[in-house]
Amino acid sequence: MSDTTNTRPTYGNWRLPSRPGIGPLGLLGTVLLLGGLILALLTALMSWIAAIAVGAVIIAVIVPLAIRTVDGRSGFTILAARTGWVRRRLLGEDTYISGPLSRDPDGAFTPPGLLARTEMLAGRDVYHRPFGVIHDQATGTFTIALECDPDGGALVDPEQVDVWVASWGGWLAGLAHEPGLLGAAVIVETAPDPGTRLAAEVLPRLDAAAPEPARAIMTEVVAAYPAASSQTSTYVTLTYRPGGRVHRNDVVTNLAIRISPLAAGLAAAGGGAVRPVPADRIADAVRTGFDPSVAAMVLQARAETGSSGMSWADAGPLTAQETADTYFHDGVVSRSWVACEAPRGTVRSGVLRALLEPSPRIFRKRVAVLYRPLDPATAARVVESDRRTAHFMAASTTGLINARASTTVRAAEQAAAEEASGAGLVEFALVVTATAQDAASLREADAEVGNLAASARLRLRVARGQQAAAFATTLPAGVLPWLHTLVPSGLRGAL
Repeated sequence: MSDTTNTRPTYGNWRLPSRPGIGPLGLLGTVLLLGGLILALLTALMSWIAAIAVGAVIIAVIVPLAIRTVDGRSGFTILAARTGWVRRRLLGEDTYISGPLSRDPDGAFTPPGLLARTEMLAGRDVYHRPFGVIHDQATGTFTIALECDPDGGALVDPEQVDVWVASWGGWLAGLAHEPGLLGAAVIVETAPDPGTRLAAEVLPRLDAAAPEPARAIMTEVVAAYPAASSQTSTYVTLTYRPGGRVHRNDVVTNLAIRISPLAAGLAAAGGGAVRPVPADRIADAVRTGFDPSVAAMVLQARAETGSSGMSWADAGPLTAQETADTYFHDGVVSRSWVACEAPRGTVRSGVLRALLEPSPRIFRKRVAVLYRPLDPATAARVVESDRRTAHFMAASTTGLINARASTTVRAAEQAAAEEASGAGLVEFALVVTATAQDAASLREADAEVGNLAASARLRLRVARGQQAAAFATTLPAGVLPWLHTLVPSGLRGAL
């Protein structure tokens, strides 16, 4: 007889690729430093005054590149974000007004900001189920949304949870082979349940001949249920950009074929019943995100007629005001945070459970996990470059720093080995948006988000000067932040 102990698997090794360069300088900063020194030496042969001027210019450029925050942002990155915020304020782009009294000649309530140039398309998949497609004319992308009813981890065997996690990893790895896929997002929204669906199911079924106490109890349950319950919605969005000049109707037809296998993979990863989201349901989700007061009316319309009838032109807010750290919209106020550091060390599969679950101190909350799958060629190039850089840094350091460099080498070797064996490489980010009814409630939500982030072993920071963009990122509308930056991703990596 021998005792066998089943150990739960752990997950980790999330790390940023190493930046080649001298110290905190990236590749671009190192090239500028060395080139500037050579230029200063050559200039000194002709004039010391000119050499000093060249040196001053080099210092002015190199110092911001050498200053790094905890999450790796350089001084130029911080300066660019603040400059963009000041520019939007001076141009009045921090205020949005829609409707008949706005400057919009159509008088529509179109979504603002990054969603201003979007339009809604509709199609049907191979099972004749309707689905909506958000076409962003600014970036040329098309986004579909899938709604999930996850089974959850309650009363589920640990072995089944491990199978779900493995299937989820395989589903993410398979996204690298999706033609034209730019990114995906998983959005989990928690909000108070208005009890509309329960009332629509229970009240019409009350028997008129039933005893009065029984009818009174059922009516009381329907009235009191929303006070202690919450509603959780889970969306998975996938954003594509077709190659070449393709008509948008052909793109919708192509996406209709892909929905079924994608939904099947999500169901195998614990997504439960997975179905495409129709155009009106996407509009409902976006409209409710901007104006939570219409949630009960939307659910009531769905219960009575099966659809709210809302169009994409009505999905935006009436008014919106962005400040440096808050976003006011239709009588409520929101604040968004972005993750600046992944969990250190190893974690269990339920590390994000507390962050995703409803919180009694937060009125509405959305957590968006963004994924950017890398194709196999790019993944192989990234891990090999990271591996060479880690070995170089380990060979050039001594003492206590060498111990950390050795750990970096082992992590880089493990990533390279797993990629060579067929694993996918995915870049990810996390954005959290909390909506409160007033400023006092927002302060409580701020403290609660800090506690939840600590339990999830995440480090969050307020998206200062980018509240409107971060808010739009957590909506099921396919907003991928890296598609809306002025600096290309390759140059950002060199910084």
